Amino acid sequence: MIPISQWFVASQSARSCARALSTSRLVQSHIGSSPIKYTSEVKIQHIPTAFSTTDSRFFDKTTLQVTGPLGTRTMPIEPYVKLDFVKSKIAGGDTELLISVENSELKRQRQMWGTTRALINNCVTGVTEGFSATLRFVGVGYRAALEGGRLALRLGYSHPISMEIPEGLKVTVPVPTRVLISGSDLQQVKLFAAKVREWKKPEPYNQKGIFINDETIRKKDGKKK
Repeated sequence: MIPISQWFVASQSARSCARALSTSRLVQSHIGSSPIKYTSEVKIQHIPTAFSTTDSRFFDKTTLQVTGPLGTRTMPIEPYVKLDFVKSKIAGGDTELLISVENSELKRQRQMWGTTRALINNCVTGVTEGFSATLRFVGVGYRAALEGGRLALRLGYSHPISMEIPEGLKVTVPVPTRVLISGSDLQQVKLFAAKVREWKKPEPYNQKGIFINDETIRKKDGKKK
C-alpha cells in the first residue's frame, strides 16, 4: 500500500509534466489583431527615426505620424511591433492598417500588441472626429468663464481660480455652469477635465461639485441625532 505522502508527490509531479507537455497555443490578442480602417482624408506614416532624441526611453522606438482634418498626432512604436498597410482595390476606398508583433508568446509583446492598436485607433479618431468632455457645475454660485484666454472658476472660495488652457485643446463656456473641452488628444482632454474637477470634487451629501459628462454619485444621508 502506497503512503499518502508519496501518492500526493507523485500526483503533483504528473500534473506538472502534463502542463509542461501541453501544446495548446496561447490566446492571441483580439484587439491587436483587429485591423484599423481609415479613409483617404487620413494619412498615416511610419517614420524610422527615433521618437525622441533627448529622452532615453524612446531612443529605440520609431515614430508614427497620423494626420487628418483636425491636426496631427504622433506616438512611439516599439521595435518589435510590425505595421502593414493594405490599400483597398476600389479607387478612393478605405485603407487598412494591420498590427502584429514578432513573438506573440512573449507576455510583454502580447500586452503592447493590443495597447498599440488602441492608441493608433485613438489617434485616427482624434484627427477625424476629435474627443470632448463636458463639465457640469452644481452648486450655488458655482460658475465658469473665459477671461483673457484662461479658464476662470468661481467655486465658493475667497478668490477666483484661473487655469491656463493647454495647447491643442479648445475650451468653450456656452453657459456659466457648463464647460466644453475638445481636442484631438484623448489623454489631454481627460487630464484637463480631471484637473478642473479636482478643485471641487462632487460630494455625496448635498450632491454639489463639478461633474464630468454623465457622472453621478450615490447620495448619503447626514448624521441623524
